[in-house]
Amino acid sequence: MASFYVENFGCRATQADGAAIERQFEDRGLIRASAPAQSEIVVLNTCTVTAAADQDARAAIRRIRRENPGCQIVVTGCYAQRAPEEVASLPGVDRVIGNSHKPQLAEIVFGSPQTHSNIASNPGFVPLSSLASAAQSEVFVSNIFAHTELLAAPVFDGPGSNNDRTRPNLKVQDGCDNRCSFCVIPYVRGQSRSLPLSQIVEQINVLVDSGFREVVISGINLGRWGRDFGAPLRFEEMVREILSQTDLQKLRISSVEPMDWSDELIRIMAASPRIAKHAHVPLQSGSDRVLRGMHRKYRPWHYREKVEKIRAAMPTAAIGADVMVGFPGESETDFEETRRFIEYLPFTYLHVFTYSSRPGTPASSLRDQIPVQIARERNRILRELATRKKLAFMRTFVGKIVDAITLNVSDGSSTEALTDNYLKLRLEGRHEANQWLKAQVERVEAGVLMAVETAHNFSGL
Repeated sequence: MASFYVENFGCRATQADGAAIERQFEDRGLIRASAPAQSEIVVLNTCTVTAAADQDARAAIRRIRRENPGCQIVVTGCYAQRAPEEVASLPGVDRVIGNSHKPQLAEIVFGSPQTHSNIASNPGFVPLSSLASAAQSEVFVSNIFAHTELLAAPVFDGPGSNNDRTRPNLKVQDGCDNRCSFCVIPYVRGQSRSLPLSQIVEQINVLVDSGFREVVISGINLGRWGRDFGAPLRFEEMVREILSQTDLQKLRISSVEPMDWSDELIRIMAASPRIAKHAHVPLQSGSDRVLRGMHRKYRPWHYREKVEKIRAAMPTAAIGADVMVGFPGESETDFEETRRFIEYLPFTYLHVFTYSSRPGTPASSLRDQIPVQIARERNRILRELATRKKLAFMRTFVGKIVDAITLNVSDGSSTEALTDNYLKLRLEGRHEANQWLKAQVERVEAGVLMAVETAHNFSGL
């Protein structure tokens, strides 16, 4: 029986897509291999948000070709969608399947020439005639904006099975209608599109019935969920429906843009113990001038108001942000405005990125590209600031009781867990995975809360 392996790169949405691809192969009777070297088919589900992400994919192709020269290498995802000719020219690549055709990936891999012909004749398919020299790679990529299909995240197997994740990720939205000047993602993910509410509720109920106690909902622009329906719905309506129509113990919301943190959403989160107290609010810059150059749809004072409302409503919530340094034209004054802005606000963690020019984006043609050494130094400064803020936040929980879900990681003497507000916790003793419990924090050690259990089978309700 044939075996396969899917290697994912990048964001939660890519991880969810990868799990859906695995389901496609499993439905055809294939066996999931434990590593690329043991697999007959290796799928690389790529990211292209930075030049480094492209480099990671190319390095993986070289590694797999070296370790397993007889396997079939299929490259899909955002890099495949953005630069199919470049990917197809790489030695060892058998097929390039863009995001446009990812829902049919297994069908393409196993289909007959007639199947390929039928797929290629679908509306929006753009033949890449310039690929004649690209070895024998087959390419299935078309205009992503001609596609409205959403590759829904699969329902995972129950805890204790081969898939031992305790926090499944359910992608409910894909694509983005924003046009931030630095971002290539809308061009490789397409327009914003949403998973129907009935399917979301159905999938979560199946997950709950399978034994999962926490589900993370994610998307490329999650807060825009429902706006593309004929009768538009708002993100808050989905959250309410999940709470009322499922018995899910804990709902965790991933990244939501500042414009979509409505007062209503904040109230719902604050009022429900079934929603994890965790808010990720992308910032990018604290400089108004830079935000305008980025084509972001908010100003620093708007952002500050949102974060202050979240903190007032949920005093113990984790509040995180994405921050970019080195955007073209970012002056020392602009950077200092960002640094002070971050220092002032109650962030508990940051994801700091250095600007990476992406072909075809408006920012790639801007003047005043920042020297890499300056951008890296700014990155270091913000990461050190984030480390200090996170440590100060963690220390506020010493001596207190927190809610945490156990993970499937244990060294025999302690077990890893994740608190309701997104802090890593190490629990004394060995504990079964996927259990909500209450733990008393004794100290902070190496960036982790060290704790002992005080009560088991916390329901979160």
